[in-house]
Amino acid sequence: MRTVTYFFIFLNLSLAVFEEPAVYPLPFLVTSLIEVLCLLVFFGRLTHFAKVTLRDVFWKDTKNICIMVAILLSLTDLAIYGVLRMYNMRSIRWSRIVRPIFLINFAESRQIRRAFRSIRNTLPEITYVFLLFMFSLLMFSLMALKLFGERNLQTAEGLPYFKNYLEIVFDLYVLVTTANSPDVMMPAFDFSSWYALFFIAFVIVNTYIFMSLFLAVVYNNYKKHLKVMFGGVNCD
Repeated sequence: MRTVTYFFIFLNLSLAVFEEPAVYPLPFLVTSLIEVLCLLVFFGRLTHFAKVTLRDVFWKDTKNICIMVAILLSLTDLAIYGVLRMYNMRSIRWSRIVRPIFLINFAESRQIRRAFRSIRNTLPEITYVFLLFMFSLLMFSLMALKLFGERNLQTAEGLPYFKNYLEIVFDLYVLVTTANSPDVMMPAFDFSSWYALFFIAFVIVNTYIFMSLFLAVVYNNYKKHLKVMFGGVNCD
């Protein structure tokens, strides 16, 4: 039963690869039938679990409630999407976001729930570091708007350079990952090589300092909650 449950959970999650917009698109009828089959298996597993569990215990377990709600939401969304598709109306499969619930809440997923609980308990403690990082990002974006917004610079595509504050925030956020480096700074660098100092300072503060600090806080707090969960066992 555990192997079958995990197989259909994996199959249900992998439908995102084949549903619109898809990497390898399949007809809607095929993906919908597969999803209904998965939901029937989940419902059968839940029914089987209900028969071997005391009624009061079963209904007090939030995991079972979450699974039932996820099944109902998925079926409702699938039905609405199918009807709208018949009338050539576009819609969004919003129930996709509930599919990981099946992975977390089945009785066989005890270890996954422990990891998920540790992540959930870690989130409040890393919020402060994240807020500091966002404050730094917003301040650097504001400085970039003041430095470059009035220079009438243009990108290589001929678009205005650093004119819109929200676009600046997004470009600098991507720069934290260095994915758009050095392209994002070239219009300013071509205007004056001294402007490179702004981007160097941004990368040092946000990529090397804040990201390292963020990673350290996440790791230390996750390890602390994991130790508490396992009763003080060394998690290194």
